[in-house]
Amino acid sequence: MATPPRGPHRLFFDLWSLFYDLAPVQALVYRPVHDAVVERLRPLGTPRVLDIGCGTGLLTARLRRELPATQVTGCDFSAGMLAQAAGRDRSGPWVRGDAQRLPFAAARFEAVVCTESFHWYPDQQAAVAEFFRVLVPGGRVMIETVNPPFEVFSLAARRLSELTGEPFTWPTRARLRAGLEAVGFRVEEQRQILRLPAPVLLPGVLTVAHRPG
Repeated sequence: MATPPRGPHRLFFDLWSLFYDLAPVQALVYRPVHDAVVERLRPLGTPRVLDIGCGTGLLTARLRRELPATQVTGCDFSAGMLAQAAGRDRSGPWVRGDAQRLPFAAARFEAVVCTESFHWYPDQQAAVAEFFRVLVPGGRVMIETVNPPFEVFSLAARRLSELTGEPFTWPTRARLRAGLEAVGFRVEEQRQILRLPAPVLLPGVLTVAHRPG
């Protein structure tokens, strides 16, 4: 049997949850991403949204505030992250789960959002298949992650992260698009988001795709 790809340790995220909410980190790295997702979701009038890799729940809580007609479920595999999230907002469900084996029924959501967590998934193709499964026909997935301009950059980042003991994969735009299309999604756009730490060399990109109806 093939050995499954190794992912990061859960403890890493439990510890990172202690620093994740610091104002400079949020302002420079995460808020531009959240702004882009809210802007894209707002006109859709989506009744049920799943925020995968929700971390400490900042985006989930913001979606609940700004889209009050939408039921937003936050999902993360770190107990530390979810504890912070539940302390922030007790108005909706927080679910512990793995993006590669989501604990939800098929066709459960009209939108799936995944920001700054996709690169941590050891089997990214399994994750996009799960995104497809839990979406209703016509539903949309929004994935924001670093998309290096060339495969050599992606490979180098993977090798360096393995040396640190916390492996991750930044796919190129083309590879992410191909992975989504392979499970049946149709990609609508891939838009760069200007945010730190390396907006030119390692751009964050919001990829939006839909499950055909």
